[in-house]
Amino acid sequence: MPDTATEHRGLIGPNAVLQLLPHLESLGGRQNMKATLERAGILEIPDGRHMIPEEDAARLHQLLRAEEPTVATSLTTAAGRDTADYILRHRIPKPAQYVLRALPARPAARFLSRAIAKHAWTFAGSGAFSASDPWTFYIKDNPVIRGEVSHTPLCAWHAAVFERLYRRLVHPHCRCTEIRCCAQRNSDLCEFRMSMESTISDT
Repeated sequence: MPDTATEHRGLIGPNAVLQLLPHLESLGGRQNMKATLERAGILEIPDGRHMIPEEDAARLHQLLRAEEPTVATSLTTAAGRDTADYILRHRIPKPAQYVLRALPARPAARFLSRAIAKHAWTFAGSGAFSASDPWTFYIKDNPVIRGEVSHTPLCAWHAAVFERLYRRLVHPHCRCTEIRCCAQRNSDLCEFRMSMESTISDT
């Protein structure tokens, strides 16, 4: 499967939906989970083998934020962590993970950020992903929140994916914060910034 955004325009990785399902089920049971999927216009659960329409993921995430505003952030954060764990189990070769963990944090971050950029279509869909440095990512026209309006950033799922990968492969004290969001007024970018909860050494 080609790893290019142009080959997958309008599609996103199935984990944007699949990793939410156990948390939706824990919220209100399996029947409630199925009803939520139906309200989001998702009539079949993705099989996990193929990319899915980004609109499906967007409708589910946006429906959750509208119907369950008090728990939506915690659920999408948990789903983001689970997505990163899936990537670690199935998408990043174990030898590469060992190498990244053995490197100092800053060179490990450089390698990891390049890998994230190469496969950005899996979480950014038709949005334009870029990185100004290994610690700062941007998604322009993020499809998962497209059309939403908010005073605060909404992309907890994305931030959790980035944070989990960095904590597992770069440094356990990495933290990802969404600084600004496409859903906010006067912003056309979602900006994610990695920070350190403790000082790291280059050695």
